Amino acid sequence: MKKHYIILTLSLAGLLSAQTKNEFVSPNENLIAENILPIPKSLNQAIKKYSESRNAGIADIHPNGKEIITVTRFASTNQLHRISVPMGARKQITFFDEPVGNASYEPVKGEYLIYTKDTGGNEFGQLYSLDLKTLESKLLTDGGRSQNGGVTWKKDGSGFYFSSTKRNGGDRDIYYMNPLKPEDTQLVLEVKGGGWGISDLSEDGKKLLISEYVSANDSYLYLYDLETKKLEPITDRKEKGVVQSAGVFSKNPDEIFYLTDRNNEFSRLAVLNLKTKKTEYLTSSIPWNVENYDLSKDKSRLAFVTNESGINKLYIIDTTTRKYMPVSLPIGLIGGVKFSSDGKSLYFSRSAADSGADVYKMDMATRNIERWTESEQGEMQPADMSVPKLIEWKSFDNMKISGFYYPVPSKFTGKRPVIINIHGGPEGQSMASSLGSSNYFTNEMGVALIYPNVRGSSGFGKTFIAADNWDLRMNSVKDIGALLDWIAKQPELDKDRIMIMGGSYGGFMTLATAYEYADKIRCSVDIVGISDFNTFLKNTEEYRRDLRRVEYGDERIPKMAEFFTKIAPLNNIDKIKKPMFIIQGTNDPRVPVTEAVQMRDKLKAQGKTVWYLEAKNEGHGFRKKENVDFQRLAVIRFMQEYLLK
Repeated sequence: MKKHYIILTLSLAGLLSAQTKNEFVSPNENLIAENILPIPKSLNQAIKKYSESRNAGIADIHPNGKEIITVTRFASTNQLHRISVPMGARKQITFFDEPVGNASYEPVKGEYLIYTKDTGGNEFGQLYSLDLKTLESKLLTDGGRSQNGGVTWKKDGSGFYFSSTKRNGGDRDIYYMNPLKPEDTQLVLEVKGGGWGISDLSEDGKKLLISEYVSANDSYLYLYDLETKKLEPITDRKEKGVVQSAGVFSKNPDEIFYLTDRNNEFSRLAVLNLKTKKTEYLTSSIPWNVENYDLSKDKSRLAFVTNESGINKLYIIDTTTRKYMPVSLPIGLIGGVKFSSDGKSLYFSRSAADSGADVYKMDMATRNIERWTESEQGEMQPADMSVPKLIEWKSFDNMKISGFYYPVPSKFTGKRPVIINIHGGPEGQSMASSLGSSNYFTNEMGVALIYPNVRGSSGFGKTFIAADNWDLRMNSVKDIGALLDWIAKQPELDKDRIMIMGGSYGGFMTLATAYEYADKIRCSVDIVGISDFNTFLKNTEEYRRDLRRVEYGDERIPKMAEFFTKIAPLNNIDKIKKPMFIIQGTNDPRVPVTEAVQMRDKLKAQGKTVWYLEAKNEGHGFRKKENVDFQRLAVIRFMQEYLLK
């Protein structure tokens, strides 16, 4: 077995005896840690108050409407738990080293369920059945380098349709499986591209609603006749720059509900008549995206969630009158909205800045809301948790950019250091969520956090989300430059102590900021970031490659490849002046480990200060608690050395 170790600075290495080494935290056997300074065990103890919180999310509702499956973590990884009464015991039903994040009950009796699990973060999710009496799991798919998911059951529970890349690793075809006879799985529809999926199955079981995702600005809907084997477009494939997604059949078999930003900046809930092609927009009075929704089984009511400047709101609409009403909930984030089979209850998860995510149930008749889980937040109290403030600033071209600012408590005086944490995607969005363990930064270290939503972020209209595409890429980096100027004007913030941090595309933003604004930052932390779009697009998994080219640009075009070469952090190492910490999962299928390794090696070759942490059993970000805990400790140690001093 390869030996894993921390490379100590020369001055400290000679001082460490066998006795003093026991006073430091060691990386576990799956971690490769290079150039990371010793981490005292006392620090590990100090952050315990902040590192033991957990969340609960809804996975599915039993056909009887009285029992649910939730996703939560009690040991190392998220697993499935069964809950039969509100605030009742969570009975764990899966016990794996790898996390399990979804489940779907067999829809008639609910005696077993289907779930998806990958290995080591490789995202090659395989389908399994779980017998709820014996808790015995059975692998249903090929177990290889394929992605499988999107389970859509027949109404009688005899089988389900799903999507899979197993044919060639790149195209996401549609299959049918009877989970009692997985060996008889049938290919239903062969497609080209990795963005295909199932939206719904008609009430008579004869037609599938199929979606095709091309980019954050382009998606389309199709109708597939299972008898005639014909795939017919519902929306116009030639119409560019329009989102048309999340289709479900309404009570009228000739109508579908769907989400679209057609003729609008934001995605609206709409009804489309399949015969006349006439669309009726239902939520035009709400100038924000409708993010997701669920239709009751009898199709009489629909619950939808909006994203209103980084805060979610829940609405119920009567599908006959087409009138909707908001549900009164405290300010926060809402997810996992699901009706029970009888339509009498609506389950959802909710979180806030001062709490984690938990599951709630609303009685549809009385609108009474009942809490079903209460997830522990470790020793953290609400007073320990920073509450975000919405901030805005003007960028170089006068475009308005916003973000969430988490201030430090009043016990800290003087100008405070700042972490700018940039989300991925780039179509992601930072929202008004709980900091979780990062409350240690604000409450114990006195470090303020800012989560910006630079151009390219979702939630602010389709013009904004497309404003960083292709050769406009560096304009989003300039948005961070404008934020650095904003920080310099704030009396309570220290412009000379700023750390840039981000994951995935946010990792690229971190690396680009490190060379573009080297004199304005103190240090940076790159998590699974892109160091060169040319090499990234060459090495990312095939099922993602064309989808990413739409957003970033096509490296096969010489002019685009030349642009990528020019902006690549890998080719601008000489401009990087401040210490950098690179964090990566070995099995990352999105941003391959080579992106981190080449950046690390070139920084080292030029004598730059670079810390490096790689997890052999992780992919696109760390998911196992022991790895997450060490990463957190190492980042704090990095901050102590390079941000706070």
